[in-house]
Amino acid sequence: MVRCPRHAQEQNMSAVSSNSTFNVYQSITQKIIASIEAGLADRTGRAPWHVPGGTNLSPVNATTHAPYRGVNILALWIEAQARGYASAYWASYRQWQSLGAQVRKGERGSMIVFYKRSETRACEDEDHDWTGKLRFVARASSVFNVAQVDGFAEDQPKLPELFQRIEEVEAFVGAVGAVVKHGSSAACYRLAVDAIEMPNREWFLASDTSTAEENYYSVLLHELTHWSGAPHRLNRTFGRRFGDNAYAMEELVAELGAAFLCSALGISNEPREDHAVYIGSWLKVLRSDAKAIFTAASKAQEAFDELAYLATRPDEPALRDCMYQKRADANTVGDH
Repeated sequence: MVRCPRHAQEQNMSAVSSNSTFNVYQSITQKIIASIEAGLADRTGRAPWHVPGGTNLSPVNATTHAPYRGVNILALWIEAQARGYASAYWASYRQWQSLGAQVRKGERGSMIVFYKRSETRACEDEDHDWTGKLRFVARASSVFNVAQVDGFAEDQPKLPELFQRIEEVEAFVGAVGAVVKHGSSAACYRLAVDAIEMPNREWFLASDTSTAEENYYSVLLHELTHWSGAPHRLNRTFGRRFGDNAYAMEELVAELGAAFLCSALGISNEPREDHAVYIGSWLKVLRSDAKAIFTAASKAQEAFDELAYLATRPDEPALRDCMYQKRADANTVGDH
């Protein structure tokens, strides 16, 4: 299930009623499919989560300064790229008014999704998700970028120099505690030995939008997302729902997790060389299951949160072990 920040739940300017024929999942999924297909058409292989460094800041609510999460990050990245927005600040119509700003007449909002707890016990339908015994209903809401408003003085954060950012990425990976071995012919996470294997750093090349160092770390963060899903960590599985596409879904989670981490750490995120192998499978899954990208984004957000937790609280292994056990117990209840 996608969990959005509390501020998103207050943005009900264009909330969709439960009996509406509008499908929140389908609408956002179609935008993501279109973005992936555009990357195929122009032969760049770019997906909506491949954003050059410096422009890949995670979307932030202008009133609460809380970052948007999960699939809303993708939805707003797509809108920002399509409309040429450079700023990461977004807010609802009323929230901009509360800041003394005004959305310009004729501006079109961008859709985000949030979940509202449902008290009804109606029969299951595609607009509902379950978490344990609670039922949640998806709702759509509109937000506007700061580029669409007047009367707001933006204080856009300035990224540190690339060298400093690379140092921070190195410190982050070291603090997480994953075993990383170099000298392999390909990047991968091996569950049997619980270690990440990487080619040597000097084998990575620069591109038009990324340095060699950024390309190395974006691949490492991809593998680190795989590492987070091991049975003794998050125990990330996809159950019967995705069947033969479970492996492709795990790769999609790793792609999104790496994108979220690259954004947080301020480095560019380029398509991997093996990325094209999975595009067909991703499109197949997304076209057949409108909730698939929501599931992938939610699990990627969970991986991001887990890795951030490990990097900032490495001295509490007992607490982490307890947390993992609770998750393992929860996973035995059923397939979510």
